Amino acid sequence: MIYLLEDDHSIRKLVIYALQSQGFEAAGFEKPSEFWHAVNRRLPELVLLDVMLPEEDGFTVLKKIRSTSATSAIPIIMLTAKNTEFDRVTGLDCGADDFVSKPFGMMELLARVRAVLRRTEKAEEEQVWQMGPLCVCPQRRQVEVNGREVALTYKEFEILSLLLRQQGRVLTRDVLMDRVWGLEAERENRTLDVHIRTLRQKLGEAGNMIETVRGVGYKLGGQA
Repeated sequence: MIYLLEDDHSIRKLVIYALQSQGFEAAGFEKPSEFWHAVNRRLPELVLLDVMLPEEDGFTVLKKIRSTSATSAIPIIMLTAKNTEFDRVTGLDCGADDFVSKPFGMMELLARVRAVLRRTEKAEEEQVWQMGPLCVCPQRRQVEVNGREVALTYKEFEILSLLLRQQGRVLTRDVLMDRVWGLEAERENRTLDVHIRTLRQKLGEAGNMIETVRGVGYKLGGQA
């Protein structure tokens, strides 16, 4: 999923159309508040971020993305009408992965998107999540606790991966059900609770790091 935060309706519509026509899943937002609401529901694989925005500017949004562990690794391409060296340096210093000045050609933008995603995918190939006694390699779908390999079912691994990607953030029951079982999953059954319980049992001492937030959902790590 690619998120575009751009207050110009015509640009937003054109960019989303171009991305979708190339097979990307994409969604556009006019205001940062709408964008943050979507991020809380689903993390994007890449963000296209305008600088001049209502509510808060793009540099502020960029800093917030980079300051939170759950979103810090998301690649970001800045889109702006400004073309000064100062703005480019500011964006790159704040953590932008690329910088495209308006007006831009759609072919160039799509090429930049593909290039950034390729770099991200290459980095993810080497990624290993380490948290206390827990070590997870997402590419090999391998889980170890204190060096001992733990066999998880597909859905148990997906739940653990989601919690690890958003360490310290509470994931609601609805979000976990949507991401692991799909939008048609029944919300009133105890399927999620059963999977969390068996996941904790299999992880042993590492299972204690999965916290229940009553009435909301679950989280892994962070402050209580």
